[in-house]
Amino acid sequence: MTSAMRYSTPAIVLHWLVALLIFVAFPLGVYMHELPLSPGKLKLYSYHKWIGITLLMLVALRVTWRLTHTPPPLPADMAAWQRRASQAVHGLLYLLMIAIPLSGWLMSSAKGFPTVWFGVLPLPDLVEKNRELGDFLAGVHQALNFTLLALVIMHVGAALQHHFIERRPFLQRMGWNKKERT
Repeated sequence: MTSAMRYSTPAIVLHWLVALLIFVAFPLGVYMHELPLSPGKLKLYSYHKWIGITLLMLVALRVTWRLTHTPPPLPADMAAWQRRASQAVHGLLYLLMIAIPLSGWLMSSAKGFPTVWFGVLPLPDLVEKNRELGDFLAGVHQALNFTLLALVIMHVGAALQHHFIERRPFLQRMGWNKKERT
């Protein structure tokens, strides 16, 4: 595979780092939600917020990189509907990777719980304390997360289908090989 068909190393690193953090944050959020109020639950919420704010910053870097660096082209013989679907899913993934941490931060602010990144950097409240707004934002945050889950499943499924069924080197585009990387 030529280097022109691969994502750049910074894009690959950001992709997998963001993916890893999402794969930690989502199940953590589901798990901690139903726990009874305790110091342990509050600690998990802090960890979840730390991951969310870190994701927001990494996604900002990712979007900046994507806007300033052209991704490798899709195969020329790929069906037009697949190209459009790929663009739509990627656009929605980026939108959700920004909207989800922001909705969590907004929810925390509205519920009166400060967001302190890694326990040392207090972040400003984005809205005034408002219980009804906090409850609404909790529902928004949850809905956005499950929408992200569905899109991630589509994204991974499409990559696997292209790679294993169509025999296109889609996984290598994102650094999934042991060959020399440029």
